[in-house]
Amino acid sequence: MTLFRRRALAAIALSLLAIAAAPAKAQGGWPAGRPMTWVVPYPPGGTTDILGRAIALRLGASLGATLVVDNKAGATGTIGSAFVARAAPDGYTLLGTSIGPQAIVPNLVPKMQYDPIKAFEPVALIGTIPHVLVVGSSQPFRSVRELVEQAKAQPDTLSFASGGTGTILQMQGELLRLQTGVRMTHVPYKGDTPAIQDVLAGHATFMFAPVAAALPHIQGGRLRALAVTSAARLKALPDVPTMSQAGFKDFVVEQWQAVYAPAGTPAAVVRRLNQEIVRILKDPEVAAMADRLGITLVGSTPQQLADTQKADLAKWGRVIKDAGVRMD
Repeated sequence: MTLFRRRALAAIALSLLAIAAAPAKAQGGWPAGRPMTWVVPYPPGGTTDILGRAIALRLGASLGATLVVDNKAGATGTIGSAFVARAAPDGYTLLGTSIGPQAIVPNLVPKMQYDPIKAFEPVALIGTIPHVLVVGSSQPFRSVRELVEQAKAQPDTLSFASGGTGTILQMQGELLRLQTGVRMTHVPYKGDTPAIQDVLAGHATFMFAPVAAALPHIQGGRLRALAVTSAARLKALPDVPTMSQAGFKDFVVEQWQAVYAPAGTPAAVVRRLNQEIVRILKDPEVAAMADRLGITLVGSTPQQLADTQKADLAKWGRVIKDAGVRMD
């Protein structure tokens, strides 16, 4: 073998070794024993917090890192989101969030502290949460149609509650107003629980509520379920029609839970996070917990999350504009 040939083969071998080592180098130094932070932009005890803690516990174990959950609540989830948007894109800060701060509130606030698309790297869509339109048991309505007919007959006399301005619960009420042309009053509360309590008491006529939160009251006869917002009927409420079956087409609405990293986080890190989270969602204990919370687990690719976010950002932007919704 000539000297030139030996040198050429050696150069090729070194190149192949470099290519093979590149992915390992991209991930090998991460997380390198440093603690990681999973930011929840809501108070402790809610769905996003409970789900986030379950995933974070397992994610830390699978990565061999300490993963701390940090609740940075306020401003309909945007404070925690802004914190992650400003964090170093090194894979050590993650955002476990929902549809509100990423696809609804940005349409309501003129000067956001972050760009919901450009400021983040999508990691995974964790799951979706269907909702149910409920009225208190003292209300006379037995169907969504009866509710709408009453609203048409007596404008501004009916009210719908929500967990706050800019929440997905409000958006569904606004969507119903737009589709039917009725005039109803939105009553925002500081959270889903007080909203449900006032519907139970009859202080608000109806609301779109997370199924898991409303189900005990429906089963106890204190709330009446008129329709669900999912594409198909739910196992937990088999006798309750979908909004489409109730006569209201194009009314499939589901809240979603997702994980993001700061923009610029290395692609290899995002891929590893996605792989680990998707695997964790197959854990029987996580699946059982999600079922109790009323969450349908998804475990999407980063691109699927990006597509979902962009579609909902546009959809709710149109609803907000057409309904003239303003932040309080």
